[in-house]
Amino acid sequence: MDLSIYFKPSYRFGAQRPEWLPSSLGEAATFHSEGAPFPALEGFSIALFGVLDDPGHARPRNCVHAPDAIREELYRLYAPPGLASIVDLGDIHPGATPADTQHAVAETLAHLMRMNIVPILLGGGQGHTYAQYLAYEMLERTANLVCIDPRFDLGEPGQGLADTSYLSHIILRQPNYLFNYSNLGFQTYLVDQPGIELMDKLYFDAHRLGELRASIADAEPVLRNGDALSVDMNAVRRSDAPGLTRPGPNGFHGEEICQLMRYAGVSEKITTVGIYELDPTKDQDCTTAQLAAQMVWCFLDGYRSRTNDLPWLDRKRFTRFRIPIRGHEQELVFYKSDISDRWWMDVPYRAEQEARFERHHLVPCSYADYQTACREEVPDRWWRTFQKLS
Repeated sequence: MDLSIYFKPSYRFGAQRPEWLPSSLGEAATFHSEGAPFPALEGFSIALFGVLDDPGHARPRNCVHAPDAIREELYRLYAPPGLASIVDLGDIHPGATPADTQHAVAETLAHLMRMNIVPILLGGGQGHTYAQYLAYEMLERTANLVCIDPRFDLGEPGQGLADTSYLSHIILRQPNYLFNYSNLGFQTYLVDQPGIELMDKLYFDAHRLGELRASIADAEPVLRNGDALSVDMNAVRRSDAPGLTRPGPNGFHGEEICQLMRYAGVSEKITTVGIYELDPTKDQDCTTAQLAAQMVWCFLDGYRSRTNDLPWLDRKRFTRFRIPIRGHEQELVFYKSDISDRWWMDVPYRAEQEARFERHHLVPCSYADYQTACREEVPDRWWRTFQKLS
């Protein structure tokens, strides 16, 4: 497939390459440049591109200018040791219709995933999360979606696709390839009760901001279980990130959102990343663009640390623990990696569903989940997955 039909070089960096310092990300990356052939993708591990569009808004908001603002700060940073090879494909501009842009984004993501390249999408509005989901649909692959977001973005009944309603469009789409949705950092006063009840009804998992800030490591198994990651920059508090479309006084601190991105980078399952809702016109001293750039850096730093220790690939590298639960027919089976000391639990499912659920019955968990099972209690994470598999 020829992806070049969808892309134009970055306005700021496509014509003339700045003099970046040696060992910087700008020096290490390959760029789609004006007057040069579209980069050959073979051999790259990470592809970065911008989407200059804002789904659901007839008059695009200033977040469409975010990609180059992030690039300006990102390529000044020094590359992590052992950095994976990176290519910057440039930008996807709005098509003749919103559906055209949506198709271009989804096709690009799906093609990159087929080549085992992890795309990092710089938005634009968070409505492009829907295009992230469509990429997995094109691959006929059930997916887990993780959103770092202060809201659930379910929208109002009948609302068109937008940054505030993309999740309902994903949930209602048929046939449906969404296996699980996880929210990290929702703020209770920004979420109505019907939304919380829907999360429980669908056996999705949502984690309040206060809970995660008390123990940020609790987010690691959630991100390790995700396929697609969507980041609403409004999840960061305004004092750390003033350049947002809807800034608020509460949210993750800058170092916390960077830690979440590193967890995502280490996760072998994460195959697409989107960063959205950054408004450069509100950004004081480019603080928010700097934070977004550091978030990408932390993802890259995590990516180079991937160990490929997945239980469904080679169980010889894992220690198995079998825990009987009194009053339950099923015993709980846990796997601990001999390489990274990370934990998974095996959730049973019907044999005829093997093709659909083979990537989802081994659920990333924590040592605390194993301790819960040792007390003859079923971990909530195990129970929610069991309900979806059955």
